[in-house]
Amino acid sequence: MDSQYWNNRYINGDTGWDMGEVSPPLKAYIDQLYDRDIRILIPGGGNSYEAAYLAGQAFSDVTVLDIAPVLVEKLQKTFARTRVKVLEEDFFAHTGSYDLVLEQTFFCALPPSRRADYVKHMYSLIKYGGHLAGVLFDRTFPKEGPPFGGDEAEYRELFSPYFDIKTLYPCYNSHPARQGTELFINFMPKLRKL
Repeated sequence: MDSQYWNNRYINGDTGWDMGEVSPPLKAYIDQLYDRDIRILIPGGGNSYEAAYLAGQAFSDVTVLDIAPVLVEKLQKTFARTRVKVLEEDFFAHTGSYDLVLEQTFFCALPPSRRADYVKHMYSLIKYGGHLAGVLFDRTFPKEGPPFGGDEAEYRELFSPYFDIKTLYPCYNSHPARQGTELFINFMPKLRKL
């Protein structure tokens, strides 16, 4: 599942995860944010409805990462007149310091063998006092992924060494196609030990 794999999925329109709109739970979360100058990262940004929504709400520092060149080129044109930065870059090679990372279908696209790496790298990217917020699947899938599923118990065990779990509950406001299959997360990095 390298950049060519994802590039081909976009070229062929094989994007069944795409809802065509900002994820309702993420929209509700964004709507309660007041500081428009926080640094926000959206890894595996896909068609970036969340980034478009943030730009429309005057957030000034939004970075989208994706590894599919055809998608990145399209998004760079889409966001050319905004403050949204679109980078063709592997999440695991990305460096930076963010107040908020929005999770929307990126975690579930990674093979489960990379999940511990995701947690550690995410921890390195989020400032103390910042947040990892978004949605994770609360289900298994009949076929080998992506997407790859999971459940609350697995996520608690995986994230707890690095993050304080502020919220990990079933979504009440999922998109109709995902009703009953999503957990909303809001995790905060634990204080780093010297």
